[in-house]
Amino acid sequence: MSQKATALKAVYFSIAGNLGLALVKGLAGILGNSFALVADAIESTSDVFSSFLVLLGLKYAHRDADDNHPYGHGRIEPLVTFVVVAFLVISAAIIASESIKNINTPHEQPSAWTLWVLGVIIAWKEISYQLVMRKSNETNSSSLKADAWHHRSDAITSLAAFAGISIAIWLGEGYESADDWAALLASGVILYNCYTIFRPALGELMDEQVYDDLVAEIRRVSITVKGVLGTEKCYVRKSGMFYYVDLHAIVDGGITVSEGHYLAHQLADTLKEEIPNIGNVLVHVEPQ
Repeated sequence: MSQKATALKAVYFSIAGNLGLALVKGLAGILGNSFALVADAIESTSDVFSSFLVLLGLKYAHRDADDNHPYGHGRIEPLVTFVVVAFLVISAAIIASESIKNINTPHEQPSAWTLWVLGVIIAWKEISYQLVMRKSNETNSSSLKADAWHHRSDAITSLAAFAGISIAIWLGEGYESADDWAALLASGVILYNCYTIFRPALGELMDEQVYDDLVAEIRRVSITVKGVLGTEKCYVRKSGMFYYVDLHAIVDGGITVSEGHYLAHQLADTLKEEIPNIGNVLVHVEPQ
């Protein structure tokens, strides 16, 4: 299965799962008198929309390079990630606002059966996180990684809701707001996760040099090419699911221009063959 097909399959999985969970959480929260569950439903609803954005972004990112976009369209991925983060921030703000309002408003205790609903949700969302994150690592997709973190954030809010409802039920009268405090805590966790998603995407957009392991692998593979004596500068930038490399290769200064040109092509082809996530390599020949 291609990287594109793998990524798209993971996003369709996210959309279907979040849509179903939003309905289950919303109904359980309303019928079981738990705002923490309602807050969970709000986040899952935002997850549905953000997953649609990821889907559109992935499809656009895989368009072929053209005259206006010689490096392809992969940079749409971090931009989509920023929008996904914005959805998360809005969700956290809504949850925090409603939690504070409910803390200051007397209300009934949540129903005990909502704990069973939450237990199933927590398990499902953590499984979803693991599945989508694995696909993100396989495809090298930043927007898919953001989608995976949506699942983890959902699991965290559900876990906080479980703790809050348990405290409210166990301690009884006077502790009804524990459910709301749990939702407020979950909103803080979501905001922290926003940063962990946003920071790598920003680095990708700014061509931040954070690929030391990949650079080491490029240097290792390069010297296996006959005629390449070593490497000098090596710059890597990420666009979508692929890396683009600018490499200075050290060669014998006595070879002809044609031989140097041929060697540069051999080196680029070898790197793309040995390291599949490399989209293109620009080789500059340095004489020794």
